[in-house]
Amino acid sequence: MANPPLKLDAALQEKILTVTRCGLTVDESTGFFRTALGLCYLASLMTKETLDFQALDKEFNRFIYHSIGPGHSITSILQFMSGSKVVKVLDSPRFVRAMASYCTDIPVESIPFLLGLNLGVAKDLSKIDVRGPVADWIEKQRLLREEGGL
Repeated sequence: MANPPLKLDAALQEKILTVTRCGLTVDESTGFFRTALGLCYLASLMTKETLDFQALDKEFNRFIYHSIGPGHSITSILQFMSGSKVVKVLDSPRFVRAMASYCTDIPVESIPFLLGLNLGVAKDLSKIDVRGPVADWIEKQRLLREEGGL
């Protein structure tokens, strides 16, 4: 039986906040929050159900506002996940351990796929060139997996 779609309920919100608290500085914690939340959002799209994106985005935006304040949105978080700053988070052993321990709904092995999904959507929507640090990181993970390193 397939897993039910991921929902941003109180339990998932607490898991994201727990990952956030694993950061040692404000900047690191904010990066952990953005990345964990972005991955949860992308994982929530992995369903055969019809999604109400307006309601979904509103739900995530409300949580973002209550967690890290104004000036952030699911759109800005997905943009962050397309840029070079997310690679620093993804390369953090502390972040990877926190995701594996607390956000078990998202297998760490699925992170490259979810990031690729995000890049694909970014390319389709804004026609941007998706080559760069995130695409390089995804490729590095693929090579490591093929070599048996992951």
